[in-house]
This record gives sequence, structure tokens and C-alpha cells, in this order.
Amino acid sequence: MPRRPWLTFAAVLGWSGLAIQLYLVLLGRWQEQASLVGGLVNLFCYFTVLSNTLVATVLSQAAFGHESAARRWLISPPVSSCIAASIVLVGLAYSLLLRHLWQPQGWQWLADELLHDVMPVLFILYWWAEVPKGQLRLWHLAAWTLYPALYFAFVLLRGHEIGVYPYPFVDVARLGYGQVMVNALAVLAGFWGIGLMLLGVDRWRGRGLR
Repeated sequence: MPRRPWLTFAAVLGWSGLAIQLYLVLLGRWQEQASLVGGLVNLFCYFTVLSNTLVATVLSQAAFGHESAARRWLISPPVSSCIAASIVLVGLAYSLLLRHLWQPQGWQWLADELLHDVMPVLFILYWWAEVPKGQLRLWHLAAWTLYPALYFAFVLLRGHEIGVYPYPFVDVARLGYGQVMVNALAVLAGFWGIGLMLLGVDRWRGRGLR
């Protein structure tokens, strides 16, 4: 039995957004007679897709996952909070840096809205209402930083090898390493800011519960 019906709905929305985006990518590759495997690899090189996959996984585990060590780890406050900071970063970075660059239509618009707007809001609601508070410490923020930092290192390495970058603000070929590093540090500062806000809310609500 689902533990929370609204969590089941949120998980379904998360997987739906990812499924629509996957379908559109593979359809485009099929029409171009390009490698479908290559399209799948490219899709999961986006921080948006990786973070939304984590979001949908956690919501699924919280809603109807079987009791296990993996489930306990995924829904634990430190891990869920890291994912919360990441998906909020996805929404903010998209709105501030990328939304003005294109005008998606139809199914692409729907996938875009789900992945960048709907799921960040739903996951923050999950974090607020369902994740136990008062367990986070400042060192958790340093641990969370490994996720965006390793992603950025992977993007640079992959881009150096094949000349393709998932986001324009990390396009070394166009901007150069200096500007890309400045951009990456700015995004990382935003991640830290979000993380500090989550830590503050966690401490505040933890005191209230005690």
C-alpha cells in the first residue's frame, strides 16, 4: 500500500517528465538516423535529468518502496536534503540562465515544465513535510558539494574528448576555461546558498520539534 497518496502522484509526475523527455530525444535521434544509445548517453549528461531521476527515485521509495538499506539511505535527511538542494538549483539555474534561450512547444514544453518547475516545487514540499528535521550539520554541505563538483569535472572531461557540452555556460570551446570556471563557481555558490538555507530551516524546525 502507498504510504502517502500525494507522494505516489508526485513520483508518477517525476517519472512522466523523464519518460516524455526520453521519448523526444530518442524520436529525434531516430529521425536523424543517429545512434539511439548515443542519445541516451547524451540525455543523462544533463544535470537536470540526473537530479530529476534522483528526485523520482526518492519519491518512489518514500511512497511505496520496500523496507531496505537502500531505501533508508535514499530517504535519509542528509541524502534527501542534498537532492533537494540540487533540484532547487536546477529550477533556479534554468529560470535565470536558460529559459530565455528557447521556446519549447507541445510535448517538449510539458517535459520542460515538469522537469524544471513542477518537480522542484513538489520535492521541496516533500522535504518540508516528510523529511525528519534537526539531523543536518554544516559538514553535510561539504559532502553534498561532491555531486555538482564531480558532475562538472565529468562535463569538462567529456567535452574535452568529444567537443560537446550540455549547457552554454560550460561551453569551453566558446567561452574558454577561465570564463567557464567563473560560471561554475557562481553556480556552485548558488548551490551553497540553497544548502545553507536548507540547513537553517532544518535547524529551526528541529528546535521546534524538540
